[in-house]
Amino acid sequence: MINYDKLRKEHKELSQELSSQDIYSDRERYQKVSKRFSFLEKLVNILNEKDTLTKEKVNLQKVAADSSEEKEVVDLAKEELSEIESRIVGLQNLIEEKIFEEENEPDRDIIIEIRSAAGGEEAALFACDLFKMYSKYIERKEWKQEILSSHLTEIGGLKEINFSVKGIGCYSRLKFESGVHRVQRVPATESGGRIHTSTVTVAVLVEPKSVELRVDPQDLKIDTFRASGAGGQHVNRTDSAVRIRHLPTGIVVSCQAERSQIKNREKGMRVLKARILDKMRGQEQSKISNERKVQIGTGERSEKIRTYNFPERRVTEHRINLTLYKLESILEGDINDIIDSLIKAERIKIYESKSLNL
Repeated sequence: MINYDKLRKEHKELSQELSSQDIYSDRERYQKVSKRFSFLEKLVNILNEKDTLTKEKVNLQKVAADSSEEKEVVDLAKEELSEIESRIVGLQNLIEEKIFEEENEPDRDIIIEIRSAAGGEEAALFACDLFKMYSKYIERKEWKQEILSSHLTEIGGLKEINFSVKGIGCYSRLKFESGVHRVQRVPATESGGRIHTSTVTVAVLVEPKSVELRVDPQDLKIDTFRASGAGGQHVNRTDSAVRIRHLPTGIVVSCQAERSQIKNREKGMRVLKARILDKMRGQEQSKISNERKVQIGTGERSEKIRTYNFPERRVTEHRINLTLYKLESILEGDINDIIDSLIKAERIKIYESKSLNL
């Protein structure tokens, strides 16, 4: 939990340090302390307001519980108590936002990759379920979605799909989805009624800005081939599909979503750049994580992050030991409870690791 006494103590110590003439001789230290003190000053003011309301709450609770008071007085106390409790909750949320506002990633567009893993056709069908779940959530948030590439199976599953998401907050809310999603259910093709376990991997990649990552054309090997689809559908008679290999990293992407080779090449490059940036960020994050453990899980595709159990209508988020019994609702895009819980857990970890190194 957040230690408010620790924050007050830090605020007091920094106030004393800023009162000393010695700090002005170290410009870098002065700027660092001033910035932190300004942040804590606002936070402490909100804490003080919350403390005042909490005292009022205690007094009103005593009045509301006093049997000797007149009914009108008790009713009025209860009404005021409800309003104060609501204000306290609002201030508590504001405090959390203030504490972690500097840790938020800037708003970035993302590319999500979903791939079937263990389980064959059943995994591919569940990959399709996950894509629908995210699509419905994206629609609820009024973000924009664009399919970049996909590979369907014979019975309507997805071996792989890449799609972009644009909108304020899409990265900060969907970044937790990276990892292995496990499904436990009886496949439609299972005649014996046995429960099978299958897995799907999800990767959430930040889409690079044009000025952020430049790829040397000489580092690319581009091949074209004829697109194909499940059951022979959407087969092109021209070499419109594109396969791009980034020689320095060995990263390969293929795109056949469009009938135009130019458009497939453009979309393929977007996915390629996102994967290159993700690899670069992953290497940097590994260094940071070794020094400061702030992650909710590693975000690696090898990590099992969530289980969808159909017989029990249960979804378990393993990173924070959260279990919800509303599987159908979640698959319809109702994933806010999971995301909000993950954000809160991450914020607590960030707070616990944050230090001014006094």
